[in-house]
Amino acid sequence: MSVPARVGVIGGGRMGAGIAHAFVLAGAEVVVVERDAEAAGAASARLLESVRRSVERGATDRGFDGLAAAVRADTDAAALAGCALVVEAVPEDRELKIQALGRAELVVQDDAALATNTSSISIDDLASHLARPDRFVGLHFFNPVPTSQLVEVVTGAATAPALVDDARGWIEALGKTAIVVRNSPGFASSRLGVALGLEAIRMLEEGVASAPDIDAAMELGYRHPVGPLRTTDLVGLDVRLGIAEELHRTLGERFAPPELLRRLVADGHLGRKSGRGFYEWSEK
Repeated sequence: MSVPARVGVIGGGRMGAGIAHAFVLAGAEVVVVERDAEAAGAASARLLESVRRSVERGATDRGFDGLAAAVRADTDAAALAGCALVVEAVPEDRELKIQALGRAELVVQDDAALATNTSSISIDDLASHLARPDRFVGLHFFNPVPTSQLVEVVTGAATAPALVDDARGWIEALGKTAIVVRNSPGFASSRLGVALGLEAIRMLEEGVASAPDIDAAMELGYRHPVGPLRTTDLVGLDVRLGIAEELHRTLGERFAPPELLRRLVADGHLGRKSGRGFYEWSEK
């Protein structure tokens, strides 16, 4: 199975640009919709730079000019009209996602698929605001999207089985592995990953060990490719905090965010994207 010929992505930040990048390399034409001209320009530059790096690394046999011609950024949701698949990748905020998905549903054809890249918000909750919930599914990509191998296909109560099959085929066409997860708080990956990350933060807060030593315990002792604190820096401390707060609300005290995490986010130390989190990060 191939990817849809035309794919829309709402939101051109790190995740949105990464999702667009994956579909472009797989042969789709991609339009990224952003909130204003400045954001659209930044999204386009971010995506094209990522595509250029893939060409330079030999990750694709296609030339940069041909790939760049398959990409455009816009500020009008009407640009999504011809897309067979639209993936919402706006920040992890319920109201923002509801608004973005609603605007997209108004302009796409009835048989088009809508997807959300949420890592923690209920698929059924988001679907309840759509006229065609059977055409809605979660596609939870991981950062960095171009090199990550996993995508969670999250099914809601109304998601059509045929759409789940299509979604698995699209993910395989991207060269990634799909796992199918029933809608539940945190799905599979966020629930497990955040549980480990929060405990690692508590250990650091309590002075059990340093950040590098806590990470080394999981990397060397359990063969995790990246430790939980470095992973939190890569994901973004603000993103992890938002997920933890949602899981705390739905699953209880075991997901209560540590004060250290709240303090770092309040101070603007968000991980790699801000230059500092549990580690110091250079521009390199």
